[in-house]
Amino acid sequence: MVRRAAGVVVTGTTLSPAAARLGLLGKLMAVVRPEFRAEEFAFDPADPVFGGGVCLVPSCERTARGQGLCTGHHDRWAAEGRPDLDSFAAATDSRWHKQQPLLCCRAPGCGRGVCRGGLCTRHAAAWQRAERPDLIAWLPAQPETQPPAGLVICLVGDCRLWVEKDIPFCRGHGATWKSNGRPDPEQFARGYAEIEVVPRNERVRLQGLSAQLKLEIQYALQRRSDERTVKVQPFVVMQVVRFLTSCPVTSLLDWPEEIWRQRIGRPAPKDSNPRALLIFARRQLEDLADVGGGWDTEYGRDIWRMHLLGFEGRRRLRFDQIPQPWLREPAKRWARWRISTGLCLEASRRAIAAIERFGQFLASATVNVTGLAEVNRPLLERYLADLQAEMGGSQRQGSHIGLLNSFFTAIRQHRWDETLPTTALFFVQDQPKRAERPPRALAEQVMAQVEHSGNLDRWGNDDYRLITVILIRCGLRISDALRLRFDCITSDADRAPYLRYFNHKMKREALVPIDEDLLRLIGQQRHRVADRWPSRPSGPAWLFPRPTKNVDGQAPISSSTYRLALYRWLQACDIRDEHGQPVHFTPHQWRHTLGTRMINRDVPQEVVRRILDHDSSQMTGHYARLHDTTVRRHWEAARKVNVAGQAVTLDPDGPLAEAAWAKQRLGRATQALANGYCGLPVQKTCPHANACLTCPMFITTPEFLPQHHSHRQQVVQIITAAEARGQTRLVEMNQQVLVNLDNIITSLTDDNTAEEAAADAG
Repeated sequence: MVRRAAGVVVTGTTLSPAAARLGLLGKLMAVVRPEFRAEEFAFDPADPVFGGGVCLVPSCERTARGQGLCTGHHDRWAAEGRPDLDSFAAATDSRWHKQQPLLCCRAPGCGRGVCRGGLCTRHAAAWQRAERPDLIAWLPAQPETQPPAGLVICLVGDCRLWVEKDIPFCRGHGATWKSNGRPDPEQFARGYAEIEVVPRNERVRLQGLSAQLKLEIQYALQRRSDERTVKVQPFVVMQVVRFLTSCPVTSLLDWPEEIWRQRIGRPAPKDSNPRALLIFARRQLEDLADVGGGWDTEYGRDIWRMHLLGFEGRRRLRFDQIPQPWLREPAKRWARWRISTGLCLEASRRAIAAIERFGQFLASATVNVTGLAEVNRPLLERYLADLQAEMGGSQRQGSHIGLLNSFFTAIRQHRWDETLPTTALFFVQDQPKRAERPPRALAEQVMAQVEHSGNLDRWGNDDYRLITVILIRCGLRISDALRLRFDCITSDADRAPYLRYFNHKMKREALVPIDEDLLRLIGQQRHRVADRWPSRPSGPAWLFPRPTKNVDGQAPISSSTYRLALYRWLQACDIRDEHGQPVHFTPHQWRHTLGTRMINRDVPQEVVRRILDHDSSQMTGHYARLHDTTVRRHWEAARKVNVAGQAVTLDPDGPLAEAAWAKQRLGRATQALANGYCGLPVQKTCPHANACLTCPMFITTPEFLPQHHSHRQQVVQIITAAEARGQTRLVEMNQQVLVNLDNIITSLTDDNTAEEAAADAG
């Protein structure tokens, strides 16, 4: 029986208390709905999961699968050289190949089906005996064929050809009937008619499966229909069905998931859809079998299904790679405790990875530890050496040491195993020395290329373009940007717009101010999303829904999808660094770039912290260090001269560079002069009564030229007055000051003039 099934929206599987006490077969009988209980059925072309829309050809009711055409019309369109789709759809015959009447013999009066050359078997043999003359001249000379007595027309549908001897079908339909094993003629005729309406590749047939496997596949199709997240074509279902008929199992749960992954489609096919459907079906059965179990069910497993413990998605936490059962048990308790404190799943996964690495070390032939009682400080020192040999003092090595130490601390704190020695611990000195991480902000030369409107327009995808602009201007983490809600805009009392998002790292709502241009772009994105998913009564869920396999718009774009698109875009734009090399960076570096830019523009550090939603000022302090470097760069670039007008140079890369810069900063803060800076160490006492113009430690730059000119005028007046009064000593003291001022002014003026000339020439 063929049954058409339309998708029914169901939020989940609900079992009655009686059904929950039954075994898996009983649960399947209780939850599989009637529309999915047929052995053979087809789905409506408009079904959002199993359908694909109606064929573009008028009057054709089949499911469109390629270019908006059904399989038959798509093949015909390709055979005609792929003409314009609209013109083809309007001009072609709406009937599929098997709907069109079979060819009739060209001989006068003959109603039999064609065998070869446009003739039936009898007339083709006569033409052959006549030594195959010209057919157009031969046909009119043939006597008209009379219908046989008791003429019977072919049993199939609208076929009007004469039946062949001893069968109820014409020659063409009879050949098909024979090749199918001569089934019941009436049933074959009905099925053949249904094939014409619903092609074979659009039907699902489960007759070859055992009773429980049949129910399991029906349940998987029902769950796909209920979730409405991924499209499934019926021919993919049939690939799975044909594979299962050859497997010696009565249930998908007979084999673990890894075995199914290895068995189906080996060697691995290019199309992974059948494998994905099979794994989905098995996981759904696991959930049904353990429905309502929660921690009581999952804790005893070596692979935790985190969606049954309240986490989004189908993520899992694996303990099966920890070799020792005595180490695996406290690892589970530690993971459960960490999850109960609110830590994210990724943090738990990193912690289990650290224990897994430690367990593999303990299982090696040279160690061979058999229990926690043997884990002591000497053993951990050997493990430290093993980590160093593999990871070379990287940040990952420090993470492994810290997590393992926390694991030992939790065992003692909660008394999970009293045999763990008190010497099983790490010290602060065990952590590898971490070098100061280099700045991750992108160079302005790179940012100029990234922000160029022509390059942004090369995205070709409005979603990805807007995501890029938000990352650059707002400094969001990529996961937060991709999960912006559809209603992510809010405003304050002054109607100033803000972008509202959820900071997944800090687990809190956050706001960042935006400008009118970004507000306009987000408004346009909202309209595009609403037009694509207009059926949702509450509006779309996300500002950036996933473009494919997202029937209801319930899934946002994934981070990996955007990253791959970003790398293709960087390559297409040919963005290069200052050395002419192609640039490769991560989306998170835009966050560092925004923080650095704000610090360099003298935005207060607390304001930067709030905009980036850092949890502490220490996180923002990294950008403040970059600002300090920027000031130093400008200071080093300025020309500096001493009291003799001689240039003063400081090697920015020398071993004393940092000390010299620290001294200059302190000198600026505590000994700043009106016309320069003091280069004398702070702990020294200045022996010069003058304002440093006779001090050998004095350093000045062109920015103080106006003060030097004013000071020179005052010194000339003092010398003139002293000479008139005969004050020789006063003249001598100020004469040295005047000479130094002349040297300084001459040197700085010449250098400044040369720079201006070079700038004008540029």
